[in-house]
Amino acid sequence: MCGFCGFTGSEFSTNNVNNNNATNNVNNNVINNVTNNDTTNTTHTPTKIIKKMTERIKHRGPDGEGYYITPAISLGFRRLSFFDLENGDQPMQSADGRFCVVFNGEIYNFREIRARLAELGRQFRTDSDTEVLLHLYDQYGAEMTSHLRGMFAFVIYDKTNDEIFAARDFFGIKPFYYGVFGGSLLFASEIKAFLEHPSFEKNINHSALESYLSFQYSVQDETFFKGVFKLPAAHSMRYKNGEITIARYWQAQFSPEDTPLQELVEKIDKTVKTSVEYHRLADVEVGSLLSGGLDSSYVTAVSDVAKTFTVGFDYEGFSEIERAKELSKEKGAQHISKIITAEEYWEILPKIQYHMDEPLADPAAVALYFVCKLASENVKGVLSGEGADELFGGYGIYREPLDLAPITRLPMPLRRLIGAVAQKFPFKIKGRNYLIRASKTIEQRFIGNANIFSDMERAEILKHTSGLTTAEITKPYFDKVAHCDDITKMQYLDIHLWLTGDILLKADKMSMANSLEARVPFLDKEVFAVAAKIPTRYRMNKRAGKYALRLAASRNFIDQKEKKRLGFPVPTRLWLREEKYYNIVLSAFKQDFVAEFFHTDKLITLLERHRAKKEDNSRKIWAVYMFCLWYKEMAV
Repeated sequence: MCGFCGFTGSEFSTNNVNNNNATNNVNNNVINNVTNNDTTNTTHTPTKIIKKMTERIKHRGPDGEGYYITPAISLGFRRLSFFDLENGDQPMQSADGRFCVVFNGEIYNFREIRARLAELGRQFRTDSDTEVLLHLYDQYGAEMTSHLRGMFAFVIYDKTNDEIFAARDFFGIKPFYYGVFGGSLLFASEIKAFLEHPSFEKNINHSALESYLSFQYSVQDETFFKGVFKLPAAHSMRYKNGEITIARYWQAQFSPEDTPLQELVEKIDKTVKTSVEYHRLADVEVGSLLSGGLDSSYVTAVSDVAKTFTVGFDYEGFSEIERAKELSKEKGAQHISKIITAEEYWEILPKIQYHMDEPLADPAAVALYFVCKLASENVKGVLSGEGADELFGGYGIYREPLDLAPITRLPMPLRRLIGAVAQKFPFKIKGRNYLIRASKTIEQRFIGNANIFSDMERAEILKHTSGLTTAEITKPYFDKVAHCDDITKMQYLDIHLWLTGDILLKADKMSMANSLEARVPFLDKEVFAVAAKIPTRYRMNKRAGKYALRLAASRNFIDQKEKKRLGFPVPTRLWLREEKYYNIVLSAFKQDFVAEFFHTDKLITLLERHRAKKEDNSRKIWAVYMFCLWYKEMAV
């Protein structure tokens, strides 16, 4: 696990990049523990730039640093040691010096790959998964990704051909940002590293703000910074002669088979346990984040970890510490928990938005920060339950197609008529929203687990709009599953947008902010291969969501189904009606820069109506407030 950054070429002096610490390593261009003692007075030398860029992401790897610097490319690396603690330093070069790699993540099947490569005559100098990547690329080129099982973002530089090959893992567990500025390709695990490059231009992407207000996260490939892009999950990138080529190497597709339920349950349980076993591999202690819900409980129950971690709030209904404590006791694990105070939560918010790189309006990110901080004080890595809802059909919203069936069976013209009539009902009439939603197709009513501002609502509060609708963003994904049922369509959309853009992003950024490795056993390509075969009725039905997974999990611990799943809940709705926090947000909305983007009078109206309990505007208020905090931390 680590953080990396780098850039190609340089319009800056490269004659004096060597320094006192680099002298012994200059022949292979790998420089560890660089100081800033350049013998030139030039401020912008590659050594100084890459050092500053890497320092910006020191939290991703406090155990070591390394650099690879040539006139063609500069690579920086921060290491959080897990495997081969003595010999896994990066950047790592191949024995012949042709290839150099920087790599963030873990390859869980690296020992099997290593054995196969050894049979082909490959010789290894370390026991690290990083070296396996070098040999794998030399052997198979871009096809190397088909051999991998793990979470990863990496860059391999081919010195002979002067080209870069990069890839991001199957689900987007690890982040990868890139952009071309001043003729240089910049890339990094976090955008904040770009801030230290003199060619980087910090301009806000208004289109990203517009879509963020609906999705609650940055949903487009271009980030909030113009010219900075996210490499999509399951994609590779090649850079040669100034040209970028992006290609998909894997696709998450559902292909249900009519398999007996009991056989499915056995296969799920076996595959999940195997994945957890892979994810536990480390030369350091690994614990488990335990929210009290099914997913984290399942992972904890089959992992045999010694420590579990949970956080909650001292508001009734906003803590699952007791449930987590019961499971930990059942499994003989030490349970460590923390109650987060409102003061602690609000005080840390600016830091959260800094670490996120782009604004995120998911309140659970803060709870995740605190539970990761708690874990980092005791272990170096944790297992977590992200991904089960998307793969196995767990979100409550996935039940909607079943609930709406009495209306959606009717011809569409009749449904539209019913919806039009319902629109004229008073807002408080019971069933009004049900009829309106039933009058729409799944493509019209679903954009993911979060749907904060409608297209019309955000147009009313924003001063600048691009006209890009939420439907235009989701359409390419819905088109690929046009033949599927509505529940499968929803899962597919969430896997490609919500999971990568919200769930996994906050898991990575909040764990790395605390120099903690978070591993997600459900998001393994072999686990997905099993989930993809499950008939829809065994994913979501009238009895339960994640039905087949729930049956598999119940083999390993007592599943308290009667209790509603909370996850890491946050009482933002209540806070925003308290005088203290209402005034904090009100003051933020009145800042001068906010008026550059929003009609502030409309924002204040949202806040006032929420405080008066006329409406629950908490999610809308939170989305705007998080943007305000992010802007002050990252954009100014």
